[in-house]
Amino acid sequence: MIIRSLDDVKAVEWGNGVSRRLLTEADGMGYSLTDTLVYKGTSSPLQYERHLEACYCVEGSGAVGTVSGERIEIKPGTMYALDKHDAHYLIASDDEDFRLICVFTPALRGDETHSLSEDGFSRY
Repeated sequence: MIIRSLDDVKAVEWGNGVSRRLLTEADGMGYSLTDTLVYKGTSSPLQYERHLEACYCVEGSGAVGTVSGERIEIKPGTMYALDKHDAHYLIASDDEDFRLICVFTPALRGDETHSLSEDGFSRY
């Protein structure tokens, strides 16, 4: 059995927020569980080429933007899943941070960070 609290894990700055990786590849579960905070007023162009991701909003608000320009509002109680390695924009509202509980498969190593730039989507 694995038992961890947020106090037990190091916060990893991933670019426009922090992620606390509660389960990683080293735990042998085959998936990762993260508690991710997206800083207010940020927009992050992301794409997971090697992982599928599902996120559940527990606090704050924001949106997921598609490459075609669609914007899907996300608030507490809403889940979204990137089931096709979708390139997307993770957008926090201007007035509050955006907190998500995320599952990645296969599991993250735990030390991944994003390289956010104007020239494309950050990938890992």
